[in-house]
Amino acid sequence: MYTKNELMFPTYAIPRLRDARGEAWRNLVDRLASLPDTHEEVLAFMLMMVRFNGCLSCETDSYRAMRGCTMCARQTLRRYKGSENDLINMYRQALEDVQRYLDQPGPVVVHAELVAEIV
Repeated sequence: MYTKNELMFPTYAIPRLRDARGEAWRNLVDRLASLPDTHEEVLAFMLMMVRFNGCLSCETDSYRAMRGCTMCARQTLRRYKGSENDLINMYRQALEDVQRYLDQPGPVVVHAELVAEIV
């Protein structure tokens, strides 16, 4: 009845978005697909997609959730009226945010307040 629901945008969906936009987007997705799931660039893409798709407001029984993360992301990318360059810039901003967070001294501890602050 329900698809497998994720708490945040899943890494398995990244390669499935390869053909959603143009050449620069494909190059970015190809690069990310070759990196480990915990790489800061992959985390930045996930953060960008969480922001872009509105993943935090997704409810388990919503139409979006029932379709699954990949279909939701494809639809969001299809409907986006901005340029591919705008998407790449959103990714770059998310990468800066992830790097800034990881550069903080001390152990990396993820709390709900921090996630809300980043998103």
